[in-house]
Parts: sequence; C-alpha cells; structure tokens
Amino acid sequence: MTGETVYASPDEMRSYLMDQLNNVLRRPGMYGDVEAAMWMVVNHLLFLERRPEVWEEQKRAWGRQGAWSPTGVKGAFSPLLPPDHGCSVASVYAEFARRQGWLKPDRVLDAEAYAAMRSTVRQWGQRDRVWADVTAAFGPPSVLFGGANPFYRKTLGYLTEDLAQPMVFFHLGNRADRDTESCWPPALTEPLLLAVRCGDGKFADSFTFTPQGQCLRPKGTEYLQ
Repeated sequence: MTGETVYASPDEMRSYLMDQLNNVLRRPGMYGDVEAAMWMVVNHLLFLERRPEVWEEQKRAWGRQGAWSPTGVKGAFSPLLPPDHGCSVASVYAEFARRQGWLKPDRVLDAEAYAAMRSTVRQWGQRDRVWADVTAAFGPPSVLFGGANPFYRKTLGYLTEDLAQPMVFFHLGNRADRDTESCWPPALTEPLLLAVRCGDGKFADSFTFTPQGQCLRPKGTEYLQ
C-alpha cells in the first residue's frame, strides 16, 4: 500500500524555482541553451505567481530597446560580442530576474560605491583591461555569470539595492590564437575585458567597448572562447 503523496507548498516551489533560476544564470554552460532553460523557469515562476502576462510584456520591452530578436536575446548580442557559452545572454535575464525579486546577488554595492562606479565606468572601460583589473577597481561582482575558470568567457555584474538603478556588466573573453595548431588552451591566462554595459535605453548604446573589444567584434577575424 502506497502512502499519500505530500506536495510541496507554493512557497517551497517558488524557493526551488528561484534557486534553479540563479543556478542557470551563474553556470549557463551547464544548461545547454540558456534561453530555453530560462524560459522554462521564468514561465513556471510566473505561473506560480499568477502573473503570466509579465513575460510577454518583458519581450515587448526588450524589443523596443533592441535587446530582443527572432532568436531571442542571443540575436541582439550577435553584432556586438563574439559568441559565448551564454554568460552575456544570462546577464540580460538577470536584470529581469532582479526586477521580479528572484535574483540572489552575492554582493550588493552601497549607494556611494555604486555612484562612484557609474561616474567613472564608461571612461574606465575605454582602455584595455583584464579580469583582475575589474575586481581590483570595483571589488567582487554581485553576480558572476559563467564560472571562475579563466579559460572561458564570463560576465561580471554589479548592482545596488535601488531597483531604479541599472546593473553594470563587464563582458570578458579569453582569446584563442587561430594561427596555432590548436586553440586550446587559450593564449591568455585570464580573460580580456571586451565591453562595459549599463543603461536602460537602446541596447547597442549601452555598450562601451575597449580597444580589444572593438577589434574582436564579430566582423573581425579572431575568435573568443
């Protein structure tokens, strides 16, 4: 004789789905197509919260910004950054998750630290930098998208408590040399900063490219891991 099935409570289900969402954001390469994984978790969370209309509203908002395409967020990045394992795409979904109260940051900048970052980051991002330069200047990220392995692309995200203030993202990549017999391991011991992204206006206008980032945009001849 089987016992009665005891289902998780709505709060338990919401907590579980939020944990899953945060796992996908931080390690997108482990979930295959990060957008498909995010759509599933987001749809389940919004169904549970009885707000299914929010997802369509968000896609329309991204469309107005130029952050949405027939292939999703990924298509909006294609003319701006080299292909990656989902960490750049995950950063856009993190902004949405933050506004819904789902994102669990590892660090929250106080108002003073955030204001100091915003006042300097565009000018700061116009020079070539590496991963260590970002953390030396601004401290550990609020969210690390893509894991800690320096051989792979990643994005560092910074946020403050004020939801009216956009997140600041640093998109990094590790160049593989096409002139060598094998492109693995990459030539660099830590990833290069390609671009800083921040703002709620037009998607393309939110990017500030480093010289290396500008050179390595998809129209170039080199490829980033």
